[in-house]
Amino acid sequence: MRNYEVTFILTPVLSESQLQEISDKFYNYLTENGANIYNRENWGLKKLAYPMQKKHSGHYHYFEFEADPQLLKGLETEFGREERVMRHLVVALDKHSMAFNERRRNGEFNKKKETPKEEDGKKK
Repeated sequence: MRNYEVTFILTPVLSESQLQEISDKFYNYLTENGANIYNRENWGLKKLAYPMQKKHSGHYHYFEFEADPQLLKGLETEFGREERVMRHLVVALDKHSMAFNERRRNGEFNKKKETPKEEDGKKK
């Protein structure tokens, strides 16, 4: 079993129920084939860096999971069959990436740093 992450972009003209349906489809495919999913995120509608299929935005989704390498071929096929997926990328993770993702899931990078407040404009 190896650790992977997959990011896929769905066409922007879908309703919320269609987005959830497609995301659930890939989630169910992974779990039914023995993958352990650690993280599932919907990053929402974002502007694309360049137009794809004459579209300038897309709905981003992200999964982090552990699975057998043989599962990836079937996952790639499922992405290819789904015409509403504009792009997808599956990446194998090493131990450093796993440590980083664990810290990100725990919210270490999203915390705002507190700045010391001045005392009502008084200087000493």
